Amino acid sequence: MKNEFWNAPNQLTLLRLFFVPFIAICIMERRYHTALILLVIAGLSDGLDGLAARLLHQQTRLGEYLDPIADKLLLSSLFLVMSASHIIAWRYTVMVFSRDLGILIISALLYTVGLRDFRPGIFGKINTACQIAAVFFALLAKVYPEEAVWMTKQVLLYAVFAFTLASAIHYVFLTGQRLKALQVAR
Repeated sequence: MKNEFWNAPNQLTLLRLFFVPFIAICIMERRYHTALILLVIAGLSDGLDGLAARLLHQQTRLGEYLDPIADKLLLSSLFLVMSASHIIAWRYTVMVFSRDLGILIISALLYTVGLRDFRPGIFGKINTACQIAAVFFALLAKVYPEEAVWMTKQVLLYAVFAFTLASAIHYVFLTGQRLKALQVAR
């Protein structure tokens, strides 16, 4: 585990976690340009950690858990701070948090009965991509207040709402299938 912690991909993931409070502080202090730069760096670290893990053959169990935790912490924090700062409407943040909290509770309960497969489905991956893009365009709209940027932000927020709902339903469906497979295997 110690060797896994110090490998390059996991250090990039930890770097992303390190940026979370600084991006949030910049948003709360209305330093949107700095927040946008830090978000782009965090986003690059997200892409680089996966690439580095594959190229360096350093895919680890720790990285499998750490990467989605870093993504969720970053996105959840930004949705919360951006809603509190009136950049993103609360309804989107409530949807994001409700889905994530529901998945966390269901996963914890299912873990106790032996289900260990919690890979995201296609809708969950699309949802995460929409969330990242929505947060980026919400900040970009504060730095570059053009109508096209604002419209893109709005479309992405609608996509976040739709894919959050779709991914929650899909997660319940996948979990049911995985539970049936677990029962058959026993």
